[in-house]
Amino acid sequence: MSNFSLDADMIIKVKAGFIRKGSDAALTGSDYEFRLFEKDLMEDDYLGKSGLDENGIANVSFKQSAFKDFLNPEKNPDLYFALYNGEALIFQSKVMVDVELDAIEKFKMGEGEVIDLGTFLVEG
Repeated sequence: MSNFSLDADMIIKVKAGFIRKGSDAALTGSDYEFRLFEKDLMEDDYLGKSGLDENGIANVSFKQSAFKDFLNPEKNPDLYFALYNGEALIFQSKVMVDVELDAIEKFKMGEGEVIDLGTFLVEG
């Protein structure tokens, strides 16, 4: 059983991978920026940004308190992300409603909670 909901200071790491359509090669390069958000009724929470590593993987770390407060007491976040090439938005995910962190988390010693959003095909 997870202690996720008991520890508001636990570091949560979200990762996502990106593959270039047509070539199936990892999307890499310093021009790409991944931005992670939590959807709210009033104003979305910005959770962080990341470049893409040599395997096309983006990683963003944040604390549960980044999306949970007295106005937003939900346990499970509604996550979405955007991928930019320079200033141009090239991919935006659908909102993943009520991401069940307890169900998909993987605890890694020294890293905390790791949520893998999956791998996405994008135009590079």
